[in-house]
Amino acid sequence: MRGRVLIIAGSDSGGGAGVQADIKAVTALGGYAATAITAITVQNTLGVHGVHGLPPELVRAQAEAVLGDIGADALKTGMLGDAVMVRAVADILESAGAPAVVDPVMVAKGGAALLAAEAVAAVRELMVPRAALLTPNAPEAAALTGRAVEGPDDARRAGEALLKLGAGAVLMKGGHLPGERVIDILMTPEGETTFEAERLETRHTHGTGCTLASACAAGLAQGLGLAEAVAGGWAYVQEALRRAPGFGAGHGPLDHAWPMRDR
Repeated sequence: MRGRVLIIAGSDSGGGAGVQADIKAVTALGGYAATAITAITVQNTLGVHGVHGLPPELVRAQAEAVLGDIGADALKTGMLGDAVMVRAVADILESAGAPAVVDPVMVAKGGAALLAAEAVAAVRELMVPRAALLTPNAPEAAALTGRAVEGPDDARRAGEALLKLGAGAVLMKGGHLPGERVIDILMTPEGETTFEAERLETRHTHGTGCTLASACAAGLAQGLGLAEAVAGGWAYVQEALRRAPGFGAGHGPLDHAWPMRDR
């Protein structure tokens, strides 16, 4: 049976992002989620109040335990924290033998830094070339490429630069860009596919990037082609945004479980 996703990311105590969101998304879409946790955060909808990074050797041991027994049909990475962790996780991806969806998490929804500034170069050099799919938002793409990303044309240019750096495909997320419609662009060496929707006026967007990357990884793990996996993940997140339960006083979570209630 396919559908096994190894998630390498940080824990969100509020449950809206990080490993918790990843597990919910993979499970809701019919996959099997296993984890290697990189950090523990003290977090709720109002922000990140503390971060405790785990030792890279412990992260490596978690991944090796999963891969050596359960296996993985795809991997998904999220919060890595610093350059030492980036190198450890890059080694895991190199040896795993499965496609990786790399979400280059740098800043939390509330503004807290989740990746040390000196680790950006390590992500560029070690993680981008190992990504079957890279899923940056506009600020992350700008940091990785050194290019301003202020509109769809900028996003395309940044995506092309990331492809040249070795990414197998890039999903340029447009949620941070201005406009009444959100435009996400899947870019591959063969061409591009655009996903577009009317912008939802909501503060309940916490964990959107984590959820989208994990949904795409679930599709790849289940044997879908890249474009089909991304389309399915994108549609899942759009509905999860629309059905957000309204929890918390800040940036609230999505409704990850909506497909289960619709069955």
